[in-house]
Amino acid sequence: MRWKGRTRSQNVEDRRGNGKVAVGGGLGFIGVAIVIALLGGDPTYFLNEGISRTIESASQPRTQISKEEQDELAKFVSVVLAETEDTWGRSFAAQGLDYPEPSMVLFTGAVNSACGQAQSAMGPFYCPLDQKVYIDLDFFYDLKNRHDAPGDFAQAYVVAHEVGHHVQNVLGVLERSNALKLRMNAREANQVSVRTELMADCFAGMWAADSSRKGLLDEGDIEEALNAASRIGDDVLQNQARGYVVPDSFTHGSGAQRYRWFNRGFKTGDLDACDTFAAEDL
Repeated sequence: MRWKGRTRSQNVEDRRGNGKVAVGGGLGFIGVAIVIALLGGDPTYFLNEGISRTIESASQPRTQISKEEQDELAKFVSVVLAETEDTWGRSFAAQGLDYPEPSMVLFTGAVNSACGQAQSAMGPFYCPLDQKVYIDLDFFYDLKNRHDAPGDFAQAYVVAHEVGHHVQNVLGVLERSNALKLRMNAREANQVSVRTELMADCFAGMWAADSSRKGLLDEGDIEEALNAASRIGDDVLQNQARGYVVPDSFTHGSGAQRYRWFNRGFKTGDLDACDTFAAEDL
């Protein structure tokens, strides 16, 4: 991706180095679950939101990238966020709507969010309660070395996917999907989660298409994103963790589905084409 020299977002909050979650500093997952339930929302949504699952044991040491690499990645994701702001700002404006820009929080190890306390192991996530994307930059080491998804545009896809959840939040998709899940059993609720995640993948593809039109992509960038989408499918991650898959437990979609919906967004650049809830075949 041709990102160097591009404008960085002003909506980045750097909390790296503050990896210890303060005791009593937040509601915690249980407290947030109660609050969300009282407000009529789905308390499981945030817990399922990360793009990555915990596939290693908690005792396995994390491999951290160097400070120099971290700082370069911080600049990179700031540029990517700025590019998503431009894409979605223009898209919303074309519909006569304002686009409230999300913030991005960079953290190390653990973090407090309005959705509760989170560990790096859950992967990047979006919290609709504070409209912020949370990323531990060490995740990109895992993306490359543990999930076999190298390349800067694979990393950009991760950011664009989480921003896709923000777009869903602004459009009311998250609220509607959560309301649906409240009336469903676990298997049916998982299917709604899959459709929600695949829509975010499609939105990421739309952003990639806009970036391509602006001349920001290098040769092979789209292949990097498509590879990343396929490598973090539920089937791939479950096979790595267990040696078998349980399709009814999928919450993000198979690798093939994630590949397909990112590619759909990239090929069409059309918001309506990303309506996974209207699709019979995912």
